[in-house]
Amino acid sequence: MANSWANSAASYAPPWFLRQGWAMTIYVALWGRRSWQDSTVYGAPPYQEKVFAGAGEVPIYGWVAVPENPRATMVATYGITGSLANQWYLHLLGRQAFARGYAVVLFDWRSHGKTAELSPTLTSDGLYEGEDFLAIAAAAQTMGCPPPFWLAGYSLGGQMALWGIKKAQVAETQEIGGGIAICPNLDSNRSLSYLVQSPIGRYVEQGIAGNLKKLAWRLYHNFPQEIDGDAIERADSIIGFDRELVIPRLGFASVEEYYHASSPLLFLDDLQKPTLIIYAADDPFFDPSIVAELQQISRENAAIDLYLTAHGGHVGYLNSHRRQRQLGDRDRWWAWHRTLDWCDWQLQKR
Repeated sequence: MANSWANSAASYAPPWFLRQGWAMTIYVALWGRRSWQDSTVYGAPPYQEKVFAGAGEVPIYGWVAVPENPRATMVATYGITGSLANQWYLHLLGRQAFARGYAVVLFDWRSHGKTAELSPTLTSDGLYEGEDFLAIAAAAQTMGCPPPFWLAGYSLGGQMALWGIKKAQVAETQEIGGGIAICPNLDSNRSLSYLVQSPIGRYVEQGIAGNLKKLAWRLYHNFPQEIDGDAIERADSIIGFDRELVIPRLGFASVEEYYHASSPLLFLDDLQKPTLIIYAADDPFFDPSIVAELQQISRENAAIDLYLTAHGGHVGYLNSHRRQRQLGDRDRWWAWHRTLDWCDWQLQKR
């Protein structure tokens, strides 16, 4: 990285007891869910509800907040399960970004939250969600959200944000400045195989699969003619969910083929718009062999800024109190502070 934030990855120092991937991941998930509002000084933006028309006119539910004299716009979503109502980590981004003068657009992606009440359209892990990002940005601009638009997400949402950047390049959409992916899923075939190799990984995978099944039953309740209940019954894993419900509609012959087609690792070297990837070497969700490939790609592609940290877990990145004070951050959510520092720096260059 050849910018003034080149040492940003080195600025992260977790508390001593969270210097292990699973420890950070589990602690932040449990503690954050209960305490996130008390953990930050930033207030909630004055969101207004909006139903956007995504790719193929699929309705996408979202929130929009525009400060006075906005500098740019952040368009963001969350990971594999959840909704705007409970994705507190995404709310933290919204609060920090709004406080820095960014317009904020957050949305329930396909099959999730209130979007699942509007359409039976299932997920595609970025193949169509990337286009949703562009459609949402275009509609948000008519509401007073100014370009450049920064597309952001974490975990599976980070994968979809990367697809949004790719789609913006193909469409030559100048209003899209680039994007940010925190702990993005980059290679589903490798990482899902890796995840279930350990007992705790298998437990986590089954928890996610259970949430996906609940998601599918909600879709079935809202659109019983569109969703196959027998297929939901058979979906007993993440792979099973995609095999039974997702790939038949997308036309893939196998889950492996679908995961290969949707994995961003294949196109990162082609990205030309500024892209920030924040990634932890101890992320327990992803195959460790991906790290070296990601480093190599970022070295060879000047458009990618990789903040690779030794610790951080999966969507954790809770900073120590000492390092927070040294950095002058107003709360301990290191990844979002560095995200917005990077966006500020990109604006200075324009």
